[in-house]
Amino acid sequence: MTTDVVCLGESLVAFRPVRPGPLADVPAFERGIGGAESNVACALARCGHRTRWISRVGTDGFGTHLVDAIAAHGVDVSAVQRDPDRPTGVYFRTAGERATTLTADRSLAEVAYYRAGSAASAMSPALVPRETAWSGRILHLTGITAALSAGCRDLLRHLTARAPGRPLLSFDVNYRAALWRNSPESPSVLADLARRCDLVFVGEDEAEAAWGVRGTAAIRAALPEPDLLVVKHGAEGATAFPRKGGPLTVPAPAVDVVAPVGAGDAFAAGFLSATLRELPLPARLRHGHLTAAAALTVPGDLAEPPAREHADRLAALDDTAWNALRIDRDMESTA
Repeated sequence: MTTDVVCLGESLVAFRPVRPGPLADVPAFERGIGGAESNVACALARCGHRTRWISRVGTDGFGTHLVDAIAAHGVDVSAVQRDPDRPTGVYFRTAGERATTLTADRSLAEVAYYRAGSAASAMSPALVPRETAWSGRILHLTGITAALSAGCRDLLRHLTARAPGRPLLSFDVNYRAALWRNSPESPSVLADLARRCDLVFVGEDEAEAAWGVRGTAAIRAALPEPDLLVVKHGAEGATAFPRKGGPLTVPAPAVDVVAPVGAGDAFAAGFLSATLRELPLPARLRHGHLTAAAALTVPGDLAEPPAREHADRLAALDDTAWNALRIDRDMESTA
């Protein structure tokens, strides 16, 4: 059976505080999983698509937990490698929006990563065969992988090369200021990778923080190569720039937010699901928003996507009804 989407990248064991407050004051944490690419794979699998996650984890218990948890969502984990010499990455975080700059704003999430020298950071073209990564209809990558190591950057360049048999390449910029702080390369490498892909997702705030590019039109001018560029405006919505035709902006529905974690990955999953179903561009953006809304209504990175029939019904609303839509914490919709 053909794999619909292959997702390649590092996943980590995530620890969330059991109560609000800075990390210094939290007495205990709940364990979960986190990872942009595996989040997308899990959400797509729950949407009924065949997905595969490619990565490396340690032979420690955290690695076993990651592989088992992701497989439990229906994702093929047969290409995940176990590294006996390197650990599985972990991180601790508080609730709140993730910073796109090295800010001290206490309203934003406090995140502490322990991933240096992780098993996933050792990924390279020698360890990940191109034919394995190219085994689906779509290969989904993110800029997080590029920040992990020189070998990971080489791997992304290797996988985004134009050659016979290349699937549709989806790339989420996913700029993380803290990861690039100690990198010998500039975040401009993310723009170079984006230009090599077919479908690119980028937040308006990310483009400004990483490249100093402000405004949707300027972002498209900086990235003219992708066949489809999706610029996300947070709670305001998203704008798609297709190769042919003008830009299309679709607002996001109002959401009763529990935690702003994993929404970007969920948006990508919803958009890719609609792409696999060959839905028109407005519906793809709406499905992205609806899947993101589901992620916003739970405290962790992963949420149950809306049922396909329900999402299709909401995505088919007229503009007036769509603009009045509100998603509550039980994923009930009201207009």
